[in-house]
Formats: sequence, C-alpha cells, structure tokens
Amino acid sequence: MPPSPSTRPQAAAPLPRDRGDACPGALRLHPAADGGLARVRLPAGDVTARQATALADAAELLGDGHLSLTSRGNAELRGLAEGCGAHLAGLLRDAGLLPSAAHERIRNILASPLAGLDRHTPSDVRRWARELDALLCASAFATALSGRFLFVLDDGRGDVAALGGDVSLLAEPAGDEAGPAGSALLRVGDDPGALRIAGPDAPRAALAAAEAFLTAAGASGSGAWRVRELPDAHALRARDVADALRSAGIEAAYVAEPPAPGARTCPPYADSSAPGIVEGPGGERALSVLAPLGRLTAAQWRLLAAIAADDGAGALRLTPWRGIVLPGLPAAAAPDRLARLTAAGLVTDPASPWHRLGACTGRPGCAKSRTDVRADATAAVAAGTAVPDEAPAGRPPAGLPVYWSGCERRCGHPHGTWVDVLATAEGYRVALVRPDTEPPAAPGTTAPPPAP
Repeated sequence: MPPSPSTRPQAAAPLPRDRGDACPGALRLHPAADGGLARVRLPAGDVTARQATALADAAELLGDGHLSLTSRGNAELRGLAEGCGAHLAGLLRDAGLLPSAAHERIRNILASPLAGLDRHTPSDVRRWARELDALLCASAFATALSGRFLFVLDDGRGDVAALGGDVSLLAEPAGDEAGPAGSALLRVGDDPGALRIAGPDAPRAALAAAEAFLTAAGASGSGAWRVRELPDAHALRARDVADALRSAGIEAAYVAEPPAPGARTCPPYADSSAPGIVEGPGGERALSVLAPLGRLTAAQWRLLAAIAADDGAGALRLTPWRGIVLPGLPAAAAPDRLARLTAAGLVTDPASPWHRLGACTGRPGCAKSRTDVRADATAAVAAGTAVPDEAPAGRPPAGLPVYWSGCERRCGHPHGTWVDVLATAEGYRVALVRPDTEPPAAPGTTAPPPAP
C-alpha cells in the first residue's frame, strides 16, 4: 500500500535558515568519512543503458566500485578520491547526465516508476517529468532553488504522492470534465487544497509554483529551502499559486477537497514498491527489483544495464524504494532474466526479508553514525528478524517499512508510518513513527530535524 501522507507535526515550527543548503551533487562533492560522495540527479529516475554503464565506469574508476540508490530515485557514488571532480564531471557530461552545471542539484523530480508500464495507467507523468526537467534547466530563476526542493509526479495510484513533495502533480483520468488530454491536480507542500489544471499545462504550472515559492521565501527572509519551512505569515498554499499560474497564462480551478490518489479499486493498481514481474499492455513485461539496503556492486549494475539493452527498452527506472525497474521485456524472456537478477543477489521476491528494509550509510562511511548499522541490519536478517534481537519492542507490525539509523538525523528515512531502529549509546531503540509525530530522540539527546 502507498505510505501515509507526510505532514509536519503540529508542534513543529519551521526553523530559519541562515545559510545555503549543503546538499551534495555531481559537481559539489561531499567529504564523507569514506571519501568523496557525489549525488547524480536522475529526474524521474530515468537513465539509459548507456548512461548506466557510464555510472558503473565512474564507480570503478573513481569510487569504491558500488552505487547507492537514494529515496528520491537518484544515484550516489562513494569513496571518490580527492581531486577526481573534473574527471567525474567529464564522464557524466559525456554520458548526457549533466545537461546544465548551474541546475544539476535542483533536478529533483520524483515520478511514479510504473507509469505506463502496468495495465490501465497513463504514462503522462513520465512525459511531464522530461518537460519539467527541460524547463528547469532553461530557467535562470530556478537556480535559486535548494538541492532539497522536490517535485513529485504521481500517475494517480498514490505511490509517490505522499513522499514529501514541495510541488506535486497528480494525474487524473482522461475523459472526464478535463477533456481527452486528462487533467492534473497541483498541490503545494502540505496544503490539503489543490488546483485542477489541464494535463498539457502541468510542467509549466509546476515551474510557476516553484517560482512562487522562491518569491515567498525571499519576502519572508527565512532562507527557507522547502515549502514546509516557510513561516506561517508567508505560507504558500494552492490559492496563492493560482495567481502565479494565471499570470503565466495557465487556467486553474481551486479544489478544496481533492479526491485521494490511489482510490481506484477496479482494475487495481500494481504495487510499484514490490519486486517481481509487472504485466503490461501489448504482452510486454517489466522487471522490478530492489537493491539490498540500497547498495549495488558495479557488476550488478552492469547486469541490469545489459538486460535493459539486450532484452528491454534500453532504459532503467530508479525508484524511491531503492529499486530498479527494467521496462519493455518480452513476456517469454522475463522469468529467465528475473532469475539471473536473483542469482546476482538482487531482491526479486516480495516475501524477501530485504523488502521494506532500509538503513542509512552508517559507519565507516559516515562519521556521525554511532555504529555500522548496515552490518547490524544484515545480521538481523540472517537471524530471521528485521529488528535487533534485544529490542524491547519486539517484532514490528507486519508490512511496515523498517529503517535503521546510526544517529538522530535518520538520513533517507521513509515517509508515512514506519519502524524506527535508532542506534543509541545504550544500544538500539525501536519505535513506531507516524506521519503526525516526530521520531523520538535517543536517551540524553535532543533530536535535530530528520534529514529529508
């Protein structure tokens, strides 16, 4: 099931920002404990097989030979040697992964990974993502966005709508009052209201909403990086964005109580977070796999790229559940290729204990972590559980994401309701986190806001 909406807890007030964000990128490397870290933005998680091969080359030539997948469908290279930035930039630029140096950190676009791949779902949001990326890269104004500002494009199933977007587009079925092209609901931050716009206007509307945020952030003097950080006196809501859309020549109708995404029950939507074979139109299949704890070896990555090139549509889609979707395989070839990915160590079965299990980088890669959470999570899986044996809370409720964190920042944690496994000075502490609550601090500490 899709996660619950992520909202700011009632007691939480936005904190003023007195500096620009330090979010890493492909050109701005982060000096981690295990070497340089580069985050390569892949709008909508889209990457061609050739580009995927270039990322594997970079990981082997310059990094630690692995790739990490993020909760926004991006890729990270770790263990980069000092002084390799120019070489890395050249590799990425030659592969078409760096279309604009000035915009590379703001290309944060998350889209439903199965859009157009399973039956009865439109592919419009994938086109919207490409158009929005082109608009962002052509906008001088957009360079002022932070590296954490997020666009979310949901195809109607509700799989990514609740993942904390600053500007969200939700596709609506075609053929209703919106006409044959379909329509979209535009939402801003946590505002429950929405604006109904024509589908073809969706990318321009998303950019206009982002520009309205920058105007509000500048007027507030808060230095806000994200919509939720705007002070109440300058809060940005759908009604406020409507004026910006009209100025851009985009018609918008305010909807006070928009329908919940994913409400359709017949035919049902496929679960885009689950691994396995996805049945699509025209007899095609897609393969959906997960990387254990979000890490892949270069060899696993190359195998995915080879299957995409030889048997699929020549493309990969990264998902916010740290997975990869390979579209366009013939039905006859799909089971064998999935078996090859299983043998390579990827998660291909929804019943796998690695499904819905995540962890931050932990030690030795992160100096802030109290322990090697990935090794501990792996040991727990080997022992037949998703949480530490000594955890007083016992086994977590079935079906919820479980996330291991080495400190209170909880980098990359899930949204909605999830099980928090936090390393403390006294050992691990397990707690259930809901959308309207902050994760609890470790004993004797004050928890900072969780990293988005």
